[in-house]
Amino acid sequence: MRSADAVAPIVDLPTGISPADHIANADEWAIDLPVFTAFVDALVDRYQRSTHLILRSMVEGFLATAMVLLDRADVEIPSLDREPGPDVRDISMVGTQAEAGELAELRAAHSRAMPT
Repeated sequence: MRSADAVAPIVDLPTGISPADHIANADEWAIDLPVFTAFVDALVDRYQRSTHLILRSMVEGFLATAMVLLDRADVEIPSLDREPGPDVRDISMVGTQAEAGELAELRAAHSRAMPT
């Protein structure tokens, strides 16, 4: 949840993650699937359009894990099926957009590491 909260300002959307009310002091979280999906979709879009290598590297771990969670919930991420929009020229960074397939490879690696 803290990782989601840390990257939320990048897309200025709520994360859809909150503490699970039914278990006190447990490491379980409730996910509002429509809100979480919109959040992850916006983050994927931003990642794909960004030329800021540091920004991308900071969100990759969270993003790959979030994509696995949505994949296991049988939820599509619309941004993955679209061509990225115009580059977001981040201040003081000149680079290239993320390569096609980078996020899919990260998601696959995270999926193999996450128990079902």
